[in-house]
Amino acid sequence: MAILVRTTPAAQARWRPLLLAAMPGREFRFSPELGDLAAIDYALVWQPERGLLAGLPNLKLIVSLGAGVDGILADPSFPRQVPIVRLVDPYMTDAMSEYVVFQVLRLHRQDLDYLAQQRAGEWRERPQKNACERRVGILGFGTMGQDAGRKLKTIGFDVSGWSRSPRTVPGFETHHGDAGLAAILGTSEIVVSLLPLTRETEGILDAEAFARMPRGAAIVNAGRGRQLVEADLLDALESGQLSGAALDVFHDEPLPPNHPFWHHPRIVVTPHVAAETHPATAIAMVEAAIRDFEAGRPLANRVDPERGY
Repeated sequence: MAILVRTTPAAQARWRPLLLAAMPGREFRFSPELGDLAAIDYALVWQPERGLLAGLPNLKLIVSLGAGVDGILADPSFPRQVPIVRLVDPYMTDAMSEYVVFQVLRLHRQDLDYLAQQRAGEWRERPQKNACERRVGILGFGTMGQDAGRKLKTIGFDVSGWSRSPRTVPGFETHHGDAGLAAILGTSEIVVSLLPLTRETEGILDAEAFARMPRGAAIVNAGRGRQLVEADLLDALESGQLSGAALDVFHDEPLPPNHPFWHHPRIVVTPHVAAETHPATAIAMVEAAIRDFEAGRPLANRVDPERGY
């Protein structure tokens, strides 16, 4: 009974000593050293190559080593009968909230404009709203979205949330479905996407969405790159319909060197670091998933492949 670990080389180096110490007596296979594929029962993976999971004939459980599972579900050959568990780590939730709050404050306090003034040697005060006068709409109002919303609300922002299905969250105005999406876009000066990537959310940040937003609004995308129609964002910034964007995720990662986002004065680029997996805290969730599976208990954070999360 072996456990396959497949993630990036740097992440694998961080996971290896922690897994060996936390689960002594278990046999681990650290990719690319797979050995006998028939002996692998569990797969701990992040963005596995297509066909890898389908090639494990006795696979019983898949644990994503990140919050998202689109890299698994994008493989048409993945074994649909095998349960998938996504990683929900309080550290990652805190880290995502830090990123969201930081970027929302940057856009709210007109940091892009002041940086441009600094480069030009221009000393000029700009009119500034109070946080309570600025509505922030969060698309994807689950664990991470609600945590970010609470922290933004503590600062004073008027925060609302949107999800695909109805969700009641005390203290927040919430929206759902197509009508709710139109409503939250139409009233939010800063829109934050923390959505998973599904058929319904791909391309959700497009020209139509930007046109619904108040003129001069801004976006933060820390969900998935394919949710954003990149050409539409450039057009919206050029026209002034949007005033700025903070982006952590992209269609192609790493972002190509010649991509226009790199040097655009109204775009902040970060290299998919909003909420990196922290093995030291996440390992408890990995252990729990395997223990629960072996004990026949319900699996926390089990993924519905049809819904995509």
